[in-house]
Order: sequence, then C-alpha cells, then structure tokens
Amino acid sequence: MANKSKGNAKATDRLQRPPQKQNRQPGMQHEMKPSPRSIRDHYRGSGKLDGKVAIITGGDSGIGRSVAVMFAREGADVAVVYLNETQDAEKTSQLVDAESRKCLLIKGDIGKPAFCNSVIDKTVETFGRIDVLVNNAAEQHPQDEVDEISEQQLLATFRTNVFSMFYLTQAALPYLKQNPGSTIINTTSVTAYRGSPGLIDYSATKGAIVSFTRSLSQKLASESIRVNAVAPGPIWTPLIPATFDEQKVSEFGSDAPLGRAGQPDECGSCFVFLASEDASYMTGQVLHPNGGEIING
Repeated sequence: MANKSKGNAKATDRLQRPPQKQNRQPGMQHEMKPSPRSIRDHYRGSGKLDGKVAIITGGDSGIGRSVAVMFAREGADVAVVYLNETQDAEKTSQLVDAESRKCLLIKGDIGKPAFCNSVIDKTVETFGRIDVLVNNAAEQHPQDEVDEISEQQLLATFRTNVFSMFYLTQAALPYLKQNPGSTIINTTSVTAYRGSPGLIDYSATKGAIVSFTRSLSQKLASESIRVNAVAPGPIWTPLIPATFDEQKVSEFGSDAPLGRAGQPDECGSCFVFLASEDASYMTGQVLHPNGGEIING
C-alpha cells in the first residue's frame, strides 16, 4: 500500500498545470491556464536596442511575444507578424505600446513569398529601416507513425518553418545591409539535436534551421550581418495545448533536468543578447535555453 501511495505521489508531482487542449492550430495564448509569462516585472531595460527596428514572426504569443516586449523595453520598435491570432496580436501590441515603443501588426501566411515581401515593404514604409529579423514562427503536427505524415502536412510544416526563413531573409537583406551590425535570429529547437519520434517532420525542419543559420552566418559575415539561433527546450507556449493531448500538456516539461517547463521570457532574453552589441563577436551560434539538457552540436 505504501508503494502504491508513493507511486501516486510521483505521478502527481509530474503535473505542471491543469490539463487542457485547444482543438486548432495555431493555439491561442489568451485561452491558456496559466498564461505564459512574457516578461518579468523586475526586468529593467538598459537601451540595448535603442533606435532599432525588429521584425518578429509569430510575435503574437509565446516566445515571439516575449521577444517583442523585451525588445520594446530595450528601446526597439517592432513589426509583429502573425497568421490569424488577432486577439493575441492586439495584446502584444498593447504591451509594446506600454513600453512607449511602436508596434506594427501584420497579418498573413509567411509560407507565401508574396506575403513575406509585403512584410518587409510595410515595415520599411512604417519605420524606415530594418535592423533585426527574428524568424520565430513555427507549426508542428505530432504523428505516431512515419507513414501517417501526409504530403500536405510535410509541405505545410516545411513551408512555415523553413521556406519562410528563406523568403523573409531574401526580402530583408537589402535593408539589413544598410545597417552594419544588423542581425538575423532564427528559432530552432532542442529536437534538432536529440530528435523526437513523434515529431519527425518538425524535428527535420529544426535541423534544417541549424544548418541554415550556420551557412547564412558565413555568407553574411563579410557584410557585418550576424546570424544566430536559439534552440528552446520545453517552453510553455500556445503550441503545446494546440498539439498535444490533455495529459501530455499537464505534464509538459516535467522530465527536464530542472523539473519544469520554461517560460517564454526565459528564452526572450537570449534573443535580446543576440540582437545587441553584447553578442558582437557571435555569429553562426545557437543558444540553448532548455532546462538543463546537455546538447553536443
């Protein structure tokens, strides 16, 4: 009986949050319980990004929202690109406005080259320049078996996660080249390094992003454009309840060495560092806010 109680206690200890499920993708941050933390109240900006303009895909929620708000607190104006999560995007805009910075909301599908071109055009029309491109948006669709990954799913995942980075980078480069010291920051994942049997296509895109980051960094070094990436581990974002079942969501992150899922702002500070002069001698590198998992890349 004692052993059974001990087992139940361990199972209870794995619970990180109330079980929940959103039956659509992208997920919505305003429906999550508890709500992900975008920025710590005591986080103090120090002008690291004063006068900069940043484009952030997937900036409506999760890690992207955290990056937008932190960039704003550091002095940057931001263009937030999102698919259709208007309520979340408007909340991000309000948070940026509260930092006395400007936020441009751009709605559309980054998997389409024409839309990516329009993102760059609208940003330049509004702010007159681009200093930082954050390729963060992604989608994932868990499948138990390889043959369950349809051609449609495969194309959609690569189009959003990888192709969009090419489209946006190609369109942004003429403007980034005008500002020596400009940066590109890509969001990859811990799955690029250790794999994930239920997220094979998603993991493949994240591995491609690592290679894209390394190759592009070498190509653009002579232009004084730095290219780096961030590889989050289990982070509490709308992607989680939108793609996993209630039980997995409730336990999400419990197997990390630190014993919990991370918060978006525990990744957002990595983007601030890479976008600022603090990282002026870093390019082609990946930061790993993953709760303690040892990565050899």
